[in-house]
Amino acid sequence: MTRIELIRLLVGQARANGFEFRKWYITKLGRPWVDAQKAIEDLAVERRYYVLLFSHDFASNFWKSGGQITFQVPQQSFKRRMADGSIGIVKRKAYVRRSTREDVWRYHLRELAVAEEPLRYMRRYLHVAEDLDAAPAADPPFPGKPLR
Repeated sequence: MTRIELIRLLVGQARANGFEFRKWYITKLGRPWVDAQKAIEDLAVERRYYVLLFSHDFASNFWKSGGQITFQVPQQSFKRRMADGSIGIVKRKAYVRRSTREDVWRYHLRELAVAEEPLRYMRRYLHVAEDLDAAPAADPPFPGKPLR
């Protein structure tokens, strides 16, 4: 998938949730509007898509308010006073957490800011037909138990 195709899909998903791409393009970039294709090509040049990805208007429409998010809590260790009065080290494994939040887009903007490749991070949240084709169809929903 090319960068232009990916940006087109990102804008399309945000527009489906109420993002006004034309209005955003004219006000934020200050460039004249020709058409959507030209605007997307313009964003793909010289990494201008960063302006789109980190825009609060875009993010709040791309990730729906109240949508469920899944994130990884990292492994951590810390000192704590134990029941017998001694100081012990508590080690917690990394785990996956799911949450429903009103400002889910703020969480994703923070994660996007620390991501090495922001477009790759965004791609994980797109529903693309080729991803569905690549998924294995023979996996049962519950491993070890056949469906009846």
